[in-house]
Amino acid sequence: PAKAPDEIRKYLHCGAMNFCAESGIDLGQSGVLKDVGNVTPISHPRDVVAPIEDLIDKGARVIALGGDHSLSYGTIKAHSKSFPQLTVLHFDAHPDLHDDFEGNKFSHACPFARVMEEGLAARLIQVGIRTLTPHQNEQAEKFGVEIIQMKDWSPSIKLNIDGPVFMSFDIDVLDPAYAPGISHHEPGGMTTRDAIDFINNQHMNLIGADIMEYNPDRDINGVTGMVCSKLLKEIGAKMLP
Repeated sequence: PAKAPDEIRKYLHCGAMNFCAESGIDLGQSGVLKDVGNVTPISHPRDVVAPIEDLIDKGARVIALGGDHSLSYGTIKAHSKSFPQLTVLHFDAHPDLHDDFEGNKFSHACPFARVMEEGLAARLIQVGIRTLTPHQNEQAEKFGVEIIQMKDWSPSIKLNIDGPVFMSFDIDVLDPAYAPGISHHEPGGMTTRDAIDFINNQHMNLIGADIMEYNPDRDINGVTGMVCSKLLKEIGAKMLP
């Protein structure tokens, strides 16, 4: 997944697509979309906090490209400083609520446990979950997490969200048929169309986002890379005031 940001950029600029979102917003207009490069080196999810805080302080709305989902602890922490009543809208096949995973409390399986422990979000809504274990269910109850499992999901669901929203989009919320380039294949997920329509049909003040867990080494013919670049455009357009 560390290879993902540069790959997403490649597909965004490959010439096979333009910069217009389905809403008609053109992210290719001067001054709308700016690439500020990669944060390196990263040895801990906290390493992304200061660079993102700096961008927010300058008035930017940030879309961070991962990387595995451990980084979302840092992306959310950076936004929580400026948006104290933050709602996190999390798309994923996995809840990522483990208290500890293989001896690491900051692994890709734990970020939302840390987010809720530290009070970085006032509300956490998870969509598309289909791997809920007893331990993670206990964690969800402990932290008051609102989970819409994939078995209960419907495209007609309307979320009632007031205040600022940060979206964390793990690409494996999609069925592997639509996004094969992921580290942990979990069949039974959303289609690309499902995800785009669901995002565009929600009324929310989207102030930041991340797109995580694209693994180019497992991709097939660039399918997932193109999906990520498409989602970047749709999420970016949704973030514009």
